[in-house]
Amino acid sequence: MNSLSFFQTCCAATLALTAPLSLQAQTTGGITGALLDGSNQQPLPFANVVLFRSQDSTLVTGAQTSETGRFRLEKVAAGTYTLRATVLGYQALRRPVTVGPNGTLDLGNVALQPTTTQLSGVTVTGERAAVQDNLDKKVINVEKDLSSVGGTAVNVLQNVPSVAVSADGTVSMRGSSNITILIDGKPSGAANGGGGNRLEQIPASSIEKVEVVTNPSARYDAAGAGGVINIILKKQKKDGWNGQAALTVGTQDKYNGSVSLNRRAGKVNYFGSADGRDMIFRSRMSTDQDAYLLGERVTTFQRGTNVRHNRNYGGRLGFDLTLPANQSLTVAVQPNINRGLNEGTQAATITNADGTRQINSEFSSRENVDNTDVSADYRRTWEAHKGRELTGSATYTYLHADVEVGQRNTEGSATADLLQWKQQFLVNLHGVAGQVDYVHPLGEKTRFDAGLKGQFQTNGGTGDFLQQRPDGGFDRVAPRSYAYDFSEYTQAGYATYQREFGPWSVQGGLRAEYTNTSGEVENGRGPFRLEYLNVFPSGTLVRNIKAHDQRLQLSYSRRLNRPNFMQLLAFPLWQDQRSYRIGDPTLRPEYINALELGHQLTWGQANVTSTLFLRQTTNAIQRLTAIDSVASRLYGNGALITAQYADNFGKAYSYGAELSINQPLAKWWRLTANGSLFQTSITAATGNESSRRTVSGTARVMNSFTPTPKLDIQLTGNYRAAVLTSQGRFAPQGSIDLALRQRLFNDRAALTLRVSDLFNTLRNRSESFVKTPETQYAATSYSKWESRVGYLGFSWFLGNTKPSKKIDNQPQGGGGGFGG
Repeated sequence: MNSLSFFQTCCAATLALTAPLSLQAQTTGGITGALLDGSNQQPLPFANVVLFRSQDSTLVTGAQTSETGRFRLEKVAAGTYTLRATVLGYQALRRPVTVGPNGTLDLGNVALQPTTTQLSGVTVTGERAAVQDNLDKKVINVEKDLSSVGGTAVNVLQNVPSVAVSADGTVSMRGSSNITILIDGKPSGAANGGGGNRLEQIPASSIEKVEVVTNPSARYDAAGAGGVINIILKKQKKDGWNGQAALTVGTQDKYNGSVSLNRRAGKVNYFGSADGRDMIFRSRMSTDQDAYLLGERVTTFQRGTNVRHNRNYGGRLGFDLTLPANQSLTVAVQPNINRGLNEGTQAATITNADGTRQINSEFSSRENVDNTDVSADYRRTWEAHKGRELTGSATYTYLHADVEVGQRNTEGSATADLLQWKQQFLVNLHGVAGQVDYVHPLGEKTRFDAGLKGQFQTNGGTGDFLQQRPDGGFDRVAPRSYAYDFSEYTQAGYATYQREFGPWSVQGGLRAEYTNTSGEVENGRGPFRLEYLNVFPSGTLVRNIKAHDQRLQLSYSRRLNRPNFMQLLAFPLWQDQRSYRIGDPTLRPEYINALELGHQLTWGQANVTSTLFLRQTTNAIQRLTAIDSVASRLYGNGALITAQYADNFGKAYSYGAELSINQPLAKWWRLTANGSLFQTSITAATGNESSRRTVSGTARVMNSFTPTPKLDIQLTGNYRAAVLTSQGRFAPQGSIDLALRQRLFNDRAALTLRVSDLFNTLRNRSESFVKTPETQYAATSYSKWESRVGYLGFSWFLGNTKPSKKIDNQPQGGGGGFGG
């Protein structure tokens, strides 16, 4: 945009917000019309429309389009003029118009064509790129990423830069699994603490984009040492009826379908969606153990196969209401039903001082989980004070779970106590949360933000251990059964100040959080109560450099990781007859200091972002394994019984670098590459574990091809290096995905073919080592889930909804503002 156009646009905006110019009163008319996107005929709100005299190019009047794209230029004298319309991301329009002496001139629909405009280091495009990589956060536009078609939020996160997802659904960033996962900016308790069912319940087709914030400001919750992931669901607000229907079929019994609709009429927008998934996955696994328990050597070689069958049904129903005085209200209800069944067989060969024998068994795990989220969101802006904003939200979550885990020995010697057993869990969770945020500009380059938040969760349940009787029935074993109660209340407030001066920008913030956690386990350790108040500072310093739109950013934040109820409550969760998980009520929060230095460079159409980061963790929470010597003697029948638990384990340090490159190699080929390399060290606080250090990293390369205007192809490779744990390591793993999409019927439909893990290389290997005065223990584990799967999907687009024209045909978005 040249200086004359900039001056004219500013004048038009001034005219639109103040009294109109004095005009000749003798013969006046008016000009009306509507600005539309030339590619999809959607309205263009808040565009500038300016009118000049044809004779001398004198500015006459101007206006701004409404939310529906309509504009009206009042009190225009009869004569000949030039109409100019401008909006970022579109080609400017110049059009001669003539106003007659007898009334208003209606121009009807006026189309503007998308283009690419760069302004102050920000790339604004008519079409969003697949990955927008800013210094403060990465934004992944899921509709452009074909590698998650037919999957869930877990599959989406597997393809997000800086993020890794393990076989059990644990999500980590830069080697840390202590992250916060938000859905539409709101915490979802079921989505945190290692993934959980909530992520498996969100279909990839309902996700619009994913925001990854590696070093959040004080605006975000302090929880989440590794960063914040915000999953943003699709929201349709176009006029009339719009929507999308999709059906995907995968190899070996995998089916899912979804439909979403919205209808906008005046000030009300109604929306709804429904989705269903029926998926079967098969796997094989093995575990080898070698241990010395009180001077006796015990070895176990265990092999097994599993079939996992998940059925999930969900939906979303709500409305958006436009209120007077620039206010809006959104209300939504999201029910979800999840049914899971995991069945398998195991063969264990056990060797101890008494000899070698084999025990064969059948394993079964059934999960019935129902949850409902209800939310209300309010927003208020002020026309007279640009940038001033008040938002508020309230959410309620209910979750009910009925889970049964059991095992039956089918061959070989076993004690009568464990011939067949079941452990049945009933869980009821209620959660409420409320938040208010306020943004107040103190001038064009200064801003003050503040907010308050409160969150309460109560969780109660039972776990009954059932033992088989000789007649085939089951009895509840009271000493090994339990009931628990857990509640947690958090209250937080924050304030941030942001200012720009010349090429520099600075932001400082402070957040205070109060936490009150209590719980009790019948037949267990408790009751317990944790109460703490913490203050968390954050700061960001930015330097913009005009040459090649460069940007330097230095940021710091202090964060914490609260132990969840599964880590605190001391009741055993048996995974099979020789291993269980148990909580520890003495566990305390860990605290993290995070420092980042980032640089962004735009060179032609290429965009390069590099980051150096350092993270120091005190009171580090680590997942550990121990031999339960008492249970081994009572129930192990010569084998070892292991317990997994969490403990505050000394200090941890992680430092490294990340690099992201987005480069068009040809008009039909774009390369996006992301990689990280970091060193992690763990310093033991006790003598039972040793201090350890390792180098790890991740890499992702995505090639996007557009060989024809309607055919898109993606070839994506992912790699994760070995990961260090406090007692062992996870082996490296990698995979390659291929996806193709063909748009059909004048962009009313799309056919997609995807093959995940094309060369069937994904597998999980881990090693663990334990050494205490009583025990020496070493184990290696291997699991291979069905990862090479072919998916064929068909989508039909309703109303104005259409697929994006290309997967990734525009430069990356750069620059941007502060995170949060």
